[in-house]
Amino acid sequence: MSRKVCFITGATSEIGSSIAECFARNKCDLILHYHTKDTDAKKLKKTLEEKYNIEVFLVKANMENEEEIKRIVDMSFEKFNQIDYLINNAAVCIDSLYQDKTKANFLKTLEVNLIGTFLLSRQIADKMYDNKFGKIIILSSTNGIDKYFPMSLDYDASKAALISLMHNLAYQYAPYINVNCVAPGWVKTKKEMEGLDYEYIKSEEDKIFLKRFANKEEISEIVYFLCEEKASYINNTVIRVDGGTYHE
Repeated sequence: MSRKVCFITGATSEIGSSIAECFARNKCDLILHYHTKDTDAKKLKKTLEEKYNIEVFLVKANMENEEEIKRIVDMSFEKFNQIDYLINNAAVCIDSLYQDKTKANFLKTLEVNLIGTFLLSRQIADKMYDNKFGKIIILSSTNGIDKYFPMSLDYDASKAALISLMHNLAYQYAPYINVNCVAPGWVKTKKEMEGLDYEYIKSEEDKIFLKRFANKEEISEIVYFLCEEKASYINNTVIRVDGGTYHE
């Protein structure tokens, strides 16, 4: 029996690479999407193949470009002839003062986070549906539910829209494809912690029942769980992973 194949976008990010390792550890072959980080992508491929004895296929594309998205999907099906799991993790966040937000900020954020996710999901899900099996996970955020940061309002809007997209994809591809969202709160990654001082971090931790930020593995394990057979009846659902948070 052939191994399952998992397609992960934004795989060179800290959360993306953690998700990739989780699926590799469970003996899935991987299609890892990235945009610009060639060295990081090649290093991740080498590490996962040597450590877990699986096959890793790298695909490079700008998620703002529909033709590039189509190209990497065609390449992926030519390589493996199947995609069982799709993890939509790629995202951009352009933080700036509310007064400095521009139309260009919004357009880029929506193109990558929302429209790119839709285009990729539709192309892959159509083939999953023909095979009568598939799991699609979309990485949203508590920013898209009830955490408010005007400096990232374009990002927050895109993450809210992804939840709506998830509902519609689950409806469109029933009964063969499970589509769910994972909505993390604060995650302790280098990128997310960049520029935050101790006092601010402490004030945010104090709002969390568990009094700490998540580790990236605590996100990737939930993503993997949703693709397991034991989660086969979870569908059209947002799973919040924020340690329990007090809302002011």
